Amino acid sequence: MIIGIVSHKGGVGKTTTAIHLSHFLNSRKPALLVDGDLNRSALAWSRRGEMPFKVIDERQASRYSRNFDNIVLDTGARPSEADLRAMVDGCDQLIVISGCDALSLDALLPAVETLQKIGAERFRVLLNLVPPVGNAGAEAREMLGSAGLPLFKNHIRRWAAFGKAALEGVTVDEVRDEHAADAWADIVAIGKELTR
Repeated sequence: MIIGIVSHKGGVGKTTTAIHLSHFLNSRKPALLVDGDLNRSALAWSRRGEMPFKVIDERQASRYSRNFDNIVLDTGARPSEADLRAMVDGCDQLIVISGCDALSLDALLPAVETLQKIGAERFRVLLNLVPPVGNAGAEAREMLGSAGLPLFKNHIRRWAAFGKAALEGVTVDEVRDEHAADAWADIVAIGKELTR
């Protein structure tokens, strides 16, 4: 399975999601994370510690991809229409990540409009960085649902444990934090939706 992760706004947790979905998929079959973001954030994260799966630069993809059952592509922010066309053609599933704040949702709509314009059918919106308390996630979900957008049933909450994992160069299930198990449960829920 090849999964592309895109966002029209930076700072919505695209790399964090890519790292953790790679970890989830790797627990089932070997997974490769291809870092296609100019910042190379996934590679930097992996170099600070040790990942249970391989993380490579996108320029190495042709060499390594044939050895893995699952491939996750972490892309740069604000993909062009040509980028989205290539992703749609090359991926089994495209995940469009958005925060649930107004600015993130505003940036999400042009990406979804472009995907609809080019006839993409295999994409879903994932709400990320959802506050663990309050109604922001439910309100965003209702708004996107009423617009007819394909949504994941679950979302990923904004836990400090994810930031700790990035600093330590590990996945969130390896972090000592009171909400690490909650954070990992959010990832598992999304991973199960992907693999059904």
